[in-house]
This record gives sequence, structure tokens and C-alpha cells, in this order.
Amino acid sequence: MIPNDRKYTKEHEWLKIDGNKAIIGITDHAQHELGDIVFVELPAIGDTFAIGDSAAVVESVKAVSNIYTQAGGSVVEINDELEAAPEKLNEDAYGTFIFALDMASGELGELLSAAEYEAFLEAGE
Repeated sequence: MIPNDRKYTKEHEWLKIDGNKAIIGITDHAQHELGDIVFVELPAIGDTFAIGDSAAVVESVKAVSNIYTQAGGSVVEINDELEAAPEKLNEDAYGTFIFALDMASGELGELLSAAEYEAFLEAGE
């Protein structure tokens, strides 16, 4: 089930918007495609990103994947539990965030609703 309380990207990331804060993670589809996640490279608190920037890296036994942000701003929170237990992303992709941004402008990139993301997956893109 794809949660309705967030937005999605065509790169299989999710954003949960809470006021000026964008909480970012990967979708269940992404973790399934990656396989066993073995390492997460987190941004540092205070790092600033523009829409479309690579902000983190997720490594699995099969691939290395950049995590792009569809919100601009500075990192205000990271999930440092992922340093010791990156497999949490496999266990609960929607319940495990990677990092959160304070959105300077509130501007967002191209995002999909849960229904649009589900249709995107069904289309096999």
C-alpha cells in the first residue's frame, strides 16, 4: 500500500511535508529493487541543497543509488540510526526516513500523488 500522506518522485523517493519541513525517504518499490541495503551515506546537518540535487547515497548488494531532493533547503535532521542499521530501509521503507530539510522557499519540484505514483509503477516506467 502506498501511503497517501506524502508525495512521490519518479526516482522512487517520498517526501512528507510538515509545514516548512520536508522529510525524505525511499519507496517500498525502491528498496525492493535495490535488494539488501548495506550502507547509507547521509548528508550533514546544515548542508544545503537545491531541487534536483543528490543529497544522500544508498548502497545495496546490487547497486548504488543517489537520493535526489525535490525540495530546496538545508538539512535539519538525519536518521543516524541508518549508519549502524541501513537494513531498516528494507524493513520499513515508508516508516524510515533518511533526512529532513527546512525548505527555504517552500518550492517543490515535480511530485506525484500516491495514486499518480501507483499508476507510474503500473505503467512500468
